Amino acid sequence: MDLDVFVTAHRAEWDRLEQLLGRGRRLTGAEADELVALYQRASTHLSLIQSSTPDPMLTGRLTQLVARARATVTGARRAGWRDAARFFTEGFPAAVYRSRRWWIPTALISTAVGVLLGWWIAAHPEVQGVIAAPEDLKALTKPGGGYETYYSSHPAGSFAAQVWTNNAQAAAICLVLGAFLGIPVLWILFVNMLNLGTGIGLMASAGRLDVFLGLILPHGLLELTAVFVAAGTGLRLGWTVVDPGPRTRRAALAEQGRAALGMAIGLAAVLFVSGLIEGFVTPSGLPTWARIAIGVAAEVLFLTYVYLLGGRAARAGDVGDVEAADQTATLPTAA
Repeated sequence: MDLDVFVTAHRAEWDRLEQLLGRGRRLTGAEADELVALYQRASTHLSLIQSSTPDPMLTGRLTQLVARARATVTGARRAGWRDAARFFTEGFPAAVYRSRRWWIPTALISTAVGVLLGWWIAAHPEVQGVIAAPEDLKALTKPGGGYETYYSSHPAGSFAAQVWTNNAQAAAICLVLGAFLGIPVLWILFVNMLNLGTGIGLMASAGRLDVFLGLILPHGLLELTAVFVAAGTGLRLGWTVVDPGPRTRRAALAEQGRAALGMAIGLAAVLFVSGLIEGFVTPSGLPTWARIAIGVAAEVLFLTYVYLLGGRAARAGDVGDVEAADQTATLPTAA
């Protein structure tokens, strides 16, 4: 395509579109129709230039012009309670449901790794000696030791807030760094499972594994599920870089990235619940069975929420992305 000839042929249309956008008064019906037609043509022109002979200055001008025209044609829409309700009843659970083929294997493999690490540490005293000195290990695992007092070492409210902040950051990192082929996500998962396996191994070697599980399960079921969902979504985002499917890599990453951003917000809410359990239930004086029952109930409610609401929304076509009206227009590209 001869760029000079193309610009000469269509410059008048772009100038006219810019003129209509710059009017301070309300457009007449005929002018509004003209603006819509010019906007559609300018979108096509931008697509052709980007796919054949991209020119930075011309592309910049047309991108800005198309964006202004789109905002004028579609109108600005402010998010409200309806959007929040839709997100938590459709968008977020649908995104979690649709990514289940990623986070369920992630959960199973990670849990197996954590258990194997725990068995290895418990079965090898020499490994325990590398972790810490014998007196330090005893201080951690004895009745009233470090593992037991950790959850009551701070006021429940501030402890819950700290736990929620740390876990939300870890989940967000998994989602954001997934674009780097998922490699940082695998490292974060390994560190988490190493910490879990160390606790299992040390407390099992002291004959107090039941105490450890009674402390970790009430909040850990929901907390680890949220981490696994974040990690699975991050790995899925990383795989999109490798295999975007029938779409362009840019379009596929944009859709998955928007879904991951929404996932971060939804998982922050889930981790807030697990933080409350960790701050107020785990260190409470409730019987062990009651504390574990609360954790199991929270986990079952979350999975039911995902599979019922999320499954229904996913079957209706919701992919966890923002609504079509809020997405950047996808223009056709030349072959």
